[in-house]
Amino acid sequence: MYRLFFGKISTLCTAPLLPALAECAPDGKRRSAWLAGRALLCHAVSPLPEIRFGEQGKPGFDDNHALWFNLSHSGDNIALLLSDEGEVGCDIEALRPRPQWQQLANATFTSNEHLEIEREAEEHRLAAFWRIWTRKEAMVKQRGGSAWQIVSHDSTAPLHLHVSDLQSDGLSLAVCTPTPFDVSAQTIEWVI
Repeated sequence: MYRLFFGKISTLCTAPLLPALAECAPDGKRRSAWLAGRALLCHAVSPLPEIRFGEQGKPGFDDNHALWFNLSHSGDNIALLLSDEGEVGCDIEALRPRPQWQQLANATFTSNEHLEIEREAEEHRLAAFWRIWTRKEAMVKQRGGSAWQIVSHDSTAPLHLHVSDLQSDGLSLAVCTPTPFDVSAQTIEWVI
């Protein structure tokens, strides 16, 4: 079972949290997204199990809970993917201009990913860049890796994993799961 939740950081960051959880929030620019993510988790899983961190910092529930999750945010949007089937990764990005996107693609995309972009009409190539970027990020996040590992993943050939993506309402979303999950066919729960 996979469940996908969306929300707005500006709303969720003000949701009431248990004091012990709220006290763990970092200070600075990451605080609002962190609070919003914990509010989404509390909405999806109650009571919220203890959160631990993997070797590379990926948050997860302790070993006594057969649930896995991944959070992603872009702008004011935040997404939560919850699973009882194994480790998952998700990435959300606002479809926005990125002047140097071609240079970034040249540095991080595989030849198959470049072919995917080249098959698009010129006016759709930036959206294709974001589609591929979110897939690659979801793959890295599924394994608990760090951003510099994005170059070693080919989103057109995810070995032993399943990758699905969706672009809608100015957002690009991708998920990476251990079993098939078609994100475009799923009901997405909005939490406001």
